[in-house]
Amino acid sequence: ELEDQLATKSKTLDELKQCLGLNSSAEQTSEAQPGALAELSEMLDSLINQVAQLKTSMHSILEQWRVYEEAYEEVSLMTTRYLYCIDQCKPSEVSLEALKNQVKTLQ
Repeated sequence: ELEDQLATKSKTLDELKQCLGLNSSAEQTSEAQPGALAELSEMLDSLINQVAQLKTSMHSILEQWRVYEEAYEEVSLMTTRYLYCIDQCKPSEVSLEALKNQVKTLQ
């Protein structure tokens, strides 16, 4: 997507260069035109640098998101296991009298 945007901006810049070349009037000096082209070239270089920075940033963000997803899956699995253990390990509810009888029987 970023490359498409860069291509679009580059195409627009080329069109501007062509317009500038075609629409040069008698008032424009031969020195102004190269200056404008240099400015447009600087703008293109700036856009290329910005796109490269965005790509780097996006790769970093995607890597962080992948780490987050892995951690989330691990925590989710551990939580499920924990809840299962709690459910399975509950002591059966026994009355005090029943416990006293079991103690007497064991003695």
